[in-house]
Amino acid sequence: MTIRNKPRPATVFGIDIGKNLFHVVGLDGSGTPIQKATFRRDTLLQFFARAEPILVGMEACPGSQWLARRISALGHTVRIIPAQFVKPYVKSNKNDIIDAAAIAEAVTRPTMRFVEVRSPEQVDLQALHRIRDRMISHRTRLISQMRAFCLEYGVAIHQGAGKFKADLPRVLADDANDLTPAMRRILASIFDELRQLEQRIAEVNREIEAIAARSDTARRLMTIPGIGPLAATALLAAAGSARQFKKARDMAAWLGLVPRQYSTGGKTTLLGISKRGNKYLRRMIIHGARSCVTHLDRSRNRIGAWLDGLQKRMHANKVTVALAAKIARIVWVVMTKPGASYERRDPAFS
Repeated sequence: MTIRNKPRPATVFGIDIGKNLFHVVGLDGSGTPIQKATFRRDTLLQFFARAEPILVGMEACPGSQWLARRISALGHTVRIIPAQFVKPYVKSNKNDIIDAAAIAEAVTRPTMRFVEVRSPEQVDLQALHRIRDRMISHRTRLISQMRAFCLEYGVAIHQGAGKFKADLPRVLADDANDLTPAMRRILASIFDELRQLEQRIAEVNREIEAIAARSDTARRLMTIPGIGPLAATALLAAAGSARQFKKARDMAAWLGLVPRQYSTGGKTTLLGISKRGNKYLRRMIIHGARSCVTHLDRSRNRIGAWLDGLQKRMHANKVTVALAAKIARIVWVVMTKPGASYERRDPAFS
């Protein structure tokens, strides 16, 4: 390593992450850049191994979690910033050094919001959920394609994966319809692909359920109405201990389940939900809330009277999202308080 790239006595370093090249800018106590350097992947870690413990900032992107863990292991304090919060600090034109300087400046702001540094176990669990989500989407595309092929020959099949899988073998065996031999072979081939995909989805589901069964936090989360193994493990993968949120409403806001605000001049204007954050996790919680709205025994649960009151004055979709926000707040309590679980108390009757 050259003398030029030896660590200087900065108070914060910002890293612009690339696939092979990493641009680093160091700022002093007044915020003035005192070091600008470019490293490859191996020399970057050597640089921080020689530096005194310091605050290091980087932008959230693929590879940032691994790099944050490696630099943290060297004794530094690492903060990961969402990309949209770095952009206001980029001055004039854009290049990698300017981005690194903007990251270094943004990480020092006292009100900045950061991404939690995840453990390898969280990353692995999140990967399982992403694989499952991709396969579910692919299954939907396969079924939609087969239904469209059948409609080209005047054969209409019920919507829904379950009904489709039950109806298609009957359609293929029916010689009275207008399907050609070539189309029957095509549909049979795609149906075999669908069966293999369903087996892989079932394997991933079992793996996720096994992880949920081994985790004490996941088991406690599953005591909450609308939270099953999938939602519980997705919460563990994305939120970790949830202690990065100061209060329960912060977690609901992080999931995009609170109203979007557009207020000025003392006039408060609340719009629809913000839909920020992890849309996969938000979708899982909303689906769980929708199930509760339909199937929850309201006479035996304290949420029941609250739901009844909401449904008298709101649309069913608003009730579902309101319940999802409440579930998110309950999740925060269960995750942050050791041993806490949801108590299914009977409603009080006067």
